[in-house]
Amino acid sequence: MAHPERIPTPGTPTPDHGWRRARVAPSLAEVYRSIPVSDGRWWRKILVFAGPGYLVAVGYMDPGNWATDLAGGSAFGYTLLSVILLSNLMAVLLQGLASKLGIVTGRDLAQACRDHYSPATNFLLWVLCEAAIAACDLAEVIGAAIALNLLFGIPLTWGVVLTALDVMLVLFLQNKGFRLLEALVVALVATIGICFLFEIIRAKPDLASVAAGFIPRTEVIRNRDMLYIAISILGATVMPHNLYLHSSIVQTRRYEESVAGRREAVRYAFVDSTIALTFALFINAAILIVSAAAFHTRGQTGVAEIQDAYKLLTPLVGAGASAVFAVALLASGLNSTLTGTLAGQIVMEGFLHIRLRPWVRRLLTRGIAIVPAVVTAILYGESGTAKLLVLSQVFLSLQLSFAVFPLVRFTSERAKMGAFVNRGWLKVLAYTVAVVIAALNAWLLVQSIHGFGA
Repeated sequence: MAHPERIPTPGTPTPDHGWRRARVAPSLAEVYRSIPVSDGRWWRKILVFAGPGYLVAVGYMDPGNWATDLAGGSAFGYTLLSVILLSNLMAVLLQGLASKLGIVTGRDLAQACRDHYSPATNFLLWVLCEAAIAACDLAEVIGAAIALNLLFGIPLTWGVVLTALDVMLVLFLQNKGFRLLEALVVALVATIGICFLFEIIRAKPDLASVAAGFIPRTEVIRNRDMLYIAISILGATVMPHNLYLHSSIVQTRRYEESVAGRREAVRYAFVDSTIALTFALFINAAILIVSAAAFHTRGQTGVAEIQDAYKLLTPLVGAGASAVFAVALLASGLNSTLTGTLAGQIVMEGFLHIRLRPWVRRLLTRGIAIVPAVVTAILYGESGTAKLLVLSQVFLSLQLSFAVFPLVRFTSERAKMGAFVNRGWLKVLAYTVAVVIAALNAWLLVQSIHGFGA
């Protein structure tokens, strides 16, 4: 159902004449401005604003990241830690811009696109974004199915089908309030972090080599194979749907709708996402460190699939390592599916003003992901699902720039952002990041197509 009614915008610093259309009802209307922001000490406000950043951060540690981090660690040791760090810094910048767009304009990124571009352009952007969400959901379906297979021996095909049941969990949490959903996501992130802290302790990496790995090297550019995995890490890290998601869910806080209130909200939202993405940095780095310490140092340089890593961890690292690894993978898959539902709802409402019931939206997205996963699992087994996991990341990289460039453009226009417009240095930095991401992902796409055709 469409939302034709207008909503007031008291104290907004950006007049609607900066857009083609006036604001309409927000996406996720059931939780919009549902969490009050009371006066108090700074640490209390940090706690109030904490949550959206963690929902975003789970997309940076989903099963699609695991394959690239495992491959990078086993093949090149700790060298590509610098790429994970650089990708994370880019993510901090882009997610900060996304939260600022939502808070200042009262529009999420999908609504902003609809209010700026022509109907034909918006339809194309919507199709691309839906494809990216389906590709991301595909990675999470496969990751969760692999985890169920490793932990309980459930065949991959049945594991893929079982992942559809998470729609019930999403429905339950949405009915109980947004804070409960945020709490579950934080708990799952903590579970993943604890699991990989255990893995690092058991793997006993060389700390000096780990520290050196965070220093960028020109070797990454000169070595063709290393560059390919490096760009894969970047493509799997910066997720397009997270930009749409973040620009919407920051509006769940009932901050004061004035210049001062929005400025405070922008600041605390940035703190929230930066802290959350620091956890994502730790987890992605931990996956690569464990892979380097457990596999690369022992001559196992070809470990690139999750199933292979699971089989080798306990023999090489010690008892319990494989089981803990699988638990972390299951938590990662479940976590990412929760946010995928919200992103799909935001995109459909924002671009088309069509609102579906959450369970219908969830089944639609999950159905698109399940069909290719089931077919691949039946016909090709483990090796096929691993290749499908990589292919899903290629689809994600293809869509990324179609979200990044509009975001940077909108936040750099004074007519839309008023006093919150990106400053000169930030505008240059943001466009530089956008161009670099576009160029690297284009290279990855070409190389991937060539690889699949070989």
